Amino acid sequence: MTKPAPRTAETPPPSTRTSTARIRRTPFALAMSGAALLACCLGPAAAAVPPSADVPALDASVSDVPAAKLGRSWHPGCPVPPSGLRLIQMNHWGFDGRVHPGELVVGEQAVAPLLYVFERAFEAHFPIRQMQVMAEFDGDDVAAMAADNTSAFNCRSVTGDPTQVSQHSYGDAVDINTLENPYVDVNDVVYPSAGAVFLDRNRHDKGMIHRGDAISTAMREIGWLWGGRWSPPDYQHFSANGRAAAAAARQGRHEH
Repeated sequence: MTKPAPRTAETPPPSTRTSTARIRRTPFALAMSGAALLACCLGPAAAAVPPSADVPALDASVSDVPAAKLGRSWHPGCPVPPSGLRLIQMNHWGFDGRVHPGELVVGEQAVAPLLYVFERAFEAHFPIRQMQVMAEFDGDDVAAMAADNTSAFNCRSVTGDPTQVSQHSYGDAVDINTLENPYVDVNDVVYPSAGAVFLDRNRHDKGMIHRGDAISTAMREIGWLWGGRWSPPDYQHFSANGRAAAAAARQGRHEH
């Protein structure tokens, strides 16, 4: 996978080899430009006012995953051991226009790519309803989708097709705003059922994913495939396994 070229000089993604790391975008440049504007227009007294320290930032940290954050989302026999997973704790913009803390469990190899994606989403103020680990839903994908939850790792079969292992079991797939971006299984069942109205992709409701927006663009840049282009569609789903997903789509089914 080719890493996208950085757009600005910023702290690089945290190493996935360390147990704990933190990355924070600095408001230095923003503070300086604001101070310069004050000095120009309002005089030196105004320029002396210190900049706000509360500039929103992704403020992401990466660590090993405590057992409580896995819960029933992991069990013996899963393709990735707990040691191969990481917990990302980071901020996101909510539907209320405020910044909220969120958590994702992902595969070690997915840490840097997903930090890139969610940094781009944060910069664009792309809203996310909530971001909780699947342990909060006892690993129940249907319940998580009904709650409009954004999540990644969950060791399970494909929802609606128990003969297939979901790519989420490997930690390199993510579902985003599951209500506004519904999933249609191989039997044409819509998940969550309340999301059926959002199958009309001419809508532009808050939280919907569209081609060319911050989410889909960043995912394309890291080489992850969007399920919204499959048949039947899985608008909430992005995964790293491009070839496997493409093959599944040609067969009229996909991984969720």
